[in-house]
Amino acid sequence: MLTVVGRDGSPLSDTARAALESAALVVGEAGLLEGLPLAPDVSKVATKDPVGALKGVDVAEQDVVLVVDGDPGYFGIIRELLEQGHAPEAFPATPPVARAFAQAGLPWEDALIVSAKDGHLRQAVNACRAHPKVAVLTGPGAGPAELARALFPVTPRSFVVCENLGGPEERVVYVRPAEATTRPWRDPEVVLVLDNRHALGETGWISGAAPGPAGWALPADAFGEGPGLRPDVRAFVLAKLGPRIGDMVWDVESGDGSVGIECARFGAAVIAVDRDYAACERVRENVRLHGVKVAMASGDVRSTAGHLPEPDAVFLGPGFAGRGGPDAVRVCAALGPARIVAVAAADDARAILDILDEQGFIGGAVRLQATPLTPPGEPGEPVTVVWGEQGARTPEWRPSRKNRSIETIPGPPGAVEERS
Repeated sequence: MLTVVGRDGSPLSDTARAALESAALVVGEAGLLEGLPLAPDVSKVATKDPVGALKGVDVAEQDVVLVVDGDPGYFGIIRELLEQGHAPEAFPATPPVARAFAQAGLPWEDALIVSAKDGHLRQAVNACRAHPKVAVLTGPGAGPAELARALFPVTPRSFVVCENLGGPEERVVYVRPAEATTRPWRDPEVVLVLDNRHALGETGWISGAAPGPAGWALPADAFGEGPGLRPDVRAFVLAKLGPRIGDMVWDVESGDGSVGIECARFGAAVIAVDRDYAACERVRENVRLHGVKVAMASGDVRSTAGHLPEPDAVFLGPGFAGRGGPDAVRVCAALGPARIVAVAAADDARAILDILDEQGFIGGAVRLQATPLTPPGEPGEPVTVVWGEQGARTPEWRPSRKNRSIETIPGPPGAVEERS
């Protein structure tokens, strides 16, 4: 039988203790195996890869216990065990995130929980840029120093770095990002990344990040007077950008920051880029008005792109519709975002599509025009929008069958079927 026991520094439950006392093999990290109630003849394997240590072990012939930190079902090994065909029994402890927020004295039902492990550091950093209260599960090459280097100095945050929570060498350190880049760390488990102005948060009905906006393509007057996209065009642009938590979106010369602001409302990290000082001031004012987080970069994206965080999606607005538009698209496309959308002069659409095709994008273009009916009005000026995607997955269409047999819904992985 396979059992997973979580530890958090508190006394073990009776059921967890019984599982350990009867185990023939106990596997876990060295520090977690100390002080356990084990039989004298038990075999112990100290490893940082407890699932890998099960290779060649018949858990049906002997009692095996994996010892892990906290809750094995929360960013833990339960999923991996189920995927490999095991059906473990689990006795969880308090997860490290809960202990970290307890140490910080903060509520955490409104916190965003992300993992920077396994190549997800960039997405975790973008989540920290966009959200005021984030708990980051860390790993080798994705710890407080790496988070701090990515966030400092543009994103002001405070760090609560938690090491060996519940263990004999527990340490909780409050630092600024600049200090986090130089201090020595001892394999921290969790880093709380906080905007102290909003760290308390608000009472809500849902755990994690706040729900997305109830609507988008806000009316033009929501962004003041001046140049900017019409709501109907902006709705199409947002659909092609697909902003989401963990993404970095560039809003380049939209004129009013409306595209970037709406992307930020979806939870994405956003940088607005503009060459015009007056436009930058207008963007800043609109950002304050809508209460979102958008960083501002002044300059020409063609020369500053290499100094900005890597984008997942890029919007090139009316400021580049015409001379310089194809060049700006070429520069941004070379950075390899998943999605790029540009407002283009009609004569430039084909050139931009060719550039996107050269860079490996699947492109498209449309000419948009809308006529208001309430109240009645004249049709708006036609706007040409060009877009490109790479790495996108489109579900294959399949014709439905007219007659379908009744199928039994299988139980969840690891469930034991009840028989009468």
